[in-house]
Amino acid sequence: MPDYETILYDVDGSLATVTLNRPDNLNGITNAMMRELYACLNAVALDDSIRVVLLTGAGRGFCPGVDLKASTSGEAQEPFSKQCFHITSLLHEMPKVTVAAINGACAGAGFGWACACDLRYATARAVFNSAFLGVAISGDMAGPWLLPRIVGATKARELFLLPDKFGADEAERIGLVVKTFPDESFRDDVQAIVDRLAHSAPLAVCEMKRNFVNAENMPLRDYIELETERHSRTGSSEDTREAFRAFVEKRQPEFHGR
Repeated sequence: MPDYETILYDVDGSLATVTLNRPDNLNGITNAMMRELYACLNAVALDDSIRVVLLTGAGRGFCPGVDLKASTSGEAQEPFSKQCFHITSLLHEMPKVTVAAINGACAGAGFGWACACDLRYATARAVFNSAFLGVAISGDMAGPWLLPRIVGATKARELFLLPDKFGADEAERIGLVVKTFPDESFRDDVQAIVDRLAHSAPLAVCEMKRNFVNAENMPLRDYIELETERHSRTGSSEDTREAFRAFVEKRQPEFHGR
């Protein structure tokens, strides 16, 4: 397993946890973090043993975007590699369920990364902000592509054009996060969700994720053809037969990805 400097990577069965790890700076982004996160997610996307990816932050922050204080250092002044901007693509498109556990400040590029995940959960003290316009930048990490699909076009424009901070309750109200949990139980509550996902039927979960990605860009009739093919293929799998037996026998199924 690679030895990263700015992120932590842990695998437990079919669950991979990626933790942004610059807690003294609320996990502000540097060139090193961008490179390491991109490399890590690339490896995860190709690992068939991984079904679920949990993205979170160390300490009291999720990710406030670029570390502006570090922006005066030599490395931070170098432009980010263009491929690293596809961290968003990896989170959104990889055939794994991606979950953002937003444990604190979430802004800028970190806001975009959270939006790229399939599911988002927040601790009650989390604070959100698109942030870009506040520092006279047009934005990156695909926020204007992702956010309208989550909260609607007009609300997304408001959050980017009038970049005020807002709390976890508002994030839940507008549908940005699925649910907000109390600070003291947040880690356990999110862990229960990702554990459930990790124990779901792996073939079906993978193809369901692909369905959502394809549906964003395909005409309805073309999508239905693709969906039907996947439905037939997963429906004839050993996992489906096991799920049917487990339902009849009133027990938990044991899936093997076949």
